[in-house]
Amino acid sequence: MDLFSSSWAALRAAVAGLGDEDFARPSGCDGWLVRDLVCHLVIDAQDVLITLATPADTEPTRDAATYWEVGATPDEQDPLDALTVRLAAAYGEPWLLTFHLDDVGSAAGRAAALADPAARVGTRGQVLTVGDYLSAYVLEWTLHHLDLRAHLPHTPGPPAEALAGARALLERIGGTPYPPSFSDEDALLIGTGRRTPTTAEAGELDTAGVNVPLVLG
Repeated sequence: MDLFSSSWAALRAAVAGLGDEDFARPSGCDGWLVRDLVCHLVIDAQDVLITLATPADTEPTRDAATYWEVGATPDEQDPLDALTVRLAAAYGEPWLLTFHLDDVGSAAGRAAALADPAARVGTRGQVLTVGDYLSAYVLEWTLHHLDLRAHLPHTPGPPAEALAGARALLERIGGTPYPPSFSDEDALLIGTGRRTPTTAEAGELDTAGVNVPLVLG
């Protein structure tokens, strides 16, 4: 719960610190500008609010790791991705996006802080505890924070504890720990295909038996 709050607050603060010109720069999400990524964050915040308001009375079917679907290749025809780009363009002015993210994002943060970690909620046809659901989002927030600053090195990065927590969850998802020589950021970037490993890194991954990248959905 604390990692959710700290990672989400840091990401929203990073967006709030962007200049208008930054929204037209590319992000770390292939094919998305920063404005598209920020629009996606608005949708994510709405998803958090909807899910926390969707109680379930059955046993959990997923946890923080199994919440994620691991695919072989990304779906380039995802209609929601295309919709996100159109929505982002429709905002027009960057301040409208930042205002909406601050408004909805703050509400999502408050709802998460007030939620019972042991309560069960339904999302995507599955049931999770609130604690597991919010833990899954630590990975989401941290990866997108790295995406946000991929071409904006002046932008502050995710908190160290969020990077460590996201790496630990990614290792659970993949079933194999990354080499100890990898920083948390490098493990996340390489592990999700956001950066190509160097020859030396590829050798370490092969020795450790780590398959990359993991495409998460």
